[in-house]
Amino acid sequence: MLKVILTGASGMVGEAVLMECLQNEQVEKVLVVGRRTCGIQHDKLTEILHSNFQDLSAIEQNLAGYNACFFCLGVSSIGMKEDEYRKKTYDLTIHFAQTVLKQNTNMSFCYISGAGTDSSE
Repeated sequence: MLKVILTGASGMVGEAVLMECLQNEQVEKVLVVGRRTCGIQHDKLTEILHSNFQDLSAIEQNLAGYNACFFCLGVSSIGMKEDEYRKKTYDLTIHFAQTVLKQNTNMSFCYISGAGTDSSE
């Protein structure tokens, strides 16, 4: 059985991943870590609201006991300088991955991108 950590659940891609996890019988538990609520209640779902993904120390102990992570956070690069975009995408992802992998050494970490998505459709 899978115990999943999910980020970006309030976004278009993350919400779709969350719905799949909640409907899948192989997923026992889902922990959503986000800056704002996903707005969904379900028996499998636990949610942690956390504003600073650069500092996970306050919630790090809550990230143990999982075997999969779907990292669905992201921002559009439109109008963003390269160093700012790198900080909000690559650096943030690596930091989160290192933190959850320290707590769960056999975890599968999946970076899920919405590249090319269009939320207006």
